[in-house]
Amino acid sequence: MNSRPRVAVVMGGPSWEREISIASGSEVMRALVNLGYEAKSLDYDNRFVESIRKVAPDVVFNALHGPGGEDGQIQGVLDWLGIPYTGSALRASALAMDKHLTKKLLSAEGLPTPVWDLFDLSGGTLPLLPGALDLPLVIKPRYEGSSAGVSIVRSHEQWSAAMVETAKEFPEVIAEEFVAGREFSCGILGEEALPIAEIIPTQDEFYNFNAKYRPGGSRHLVPAPIDEDLSTRLQMLALSVHRMIGLRDYSRTDFIVTDEGRPYILEINSLPGFTATSIVPDECRAIGMSFENLVERLIEFAMQRGEAQAVAG
Repeated sequence: MNSRPRVAVVMGGPSWEREISIASGSEVMRALVNLGYEAKSLDYDNRFVESIRKVAPDVVFNALHGPGGEDGQIQGVLDWLGIPYTGSALRASALAMDKHLTKKLLSAEGLPTPVWDLFDLSGGTLPLLPGALDLPLVIKPRYEGSSAGVSIVRSHEQWSAAMVETAKEFPEVIAEEFVAGREFSCGILGEEALPIAEIIPTQDEFYNFNAKYRPGGSRHLVPAPIDEDLSTRLQMLALSVHRMIGLRDYSRTDFIVTDEGRPYILEINSLPGFTATSIVPDECRAIGMSFENLVERLIEFAMQRGEAQAVAG
């Protein structure tokens, strides 16, 4: 008799990152089947509550990406249903998804992040280039992940074009100081920082959507070819961000490090990808942890919470 918990892997959903989520969820499903789990995949759609009640899982593996999956929405639904799930809880998920609030918190805590400003595009009037920010700038939707809608603007003409294009899909954006340097990432598993990965886009200017998910779009050097002092500093920053926001189980923080060795925090991801080109699985392999072991570890974290809540309740 299979003593392992029955797992529902939730993937898909309505966000820009639907196909990426399906890729992540499919990899997780494959791992669970290899490990001998009874696993069922579910789409996060308008029949989700009905579907998950029929499956009646012991635990949910949340393989969603973007709004709906990372912003606290599904976390609230699963809390209401009383089903334990992988990843961070509602409040921390909502905060990590909001780039503006996250950067305000980073700044208030004295953690390094590029200077930025927030712009509301919902009123139909496109904003002028702010005098407080100098070109070039990085334009990012406030609530999206996977670098969806991200662009670099280097002129006033590009600023206007970017605002027109971005306003078609996103009501709010942040404009962030462009910082030149090398790109790095650090995952957190449990309460431990993983080895640093250096990210080298092979066909694009920066680590954009295509570089993240297109085969051959980027290279990950794990462990990164940097000195121990910088590696330790990036790990400590990633762990500080993880704890400050209240994330749990796992997360990933992305950095730019200037030629002078100064790191800046760019992004915090509460549900890192599990695709064939994702970084956190690469970092785990660098410490001898297979993809299957990583998936099982996350299931164990969620089950332990569920058992603790059952005892407390």
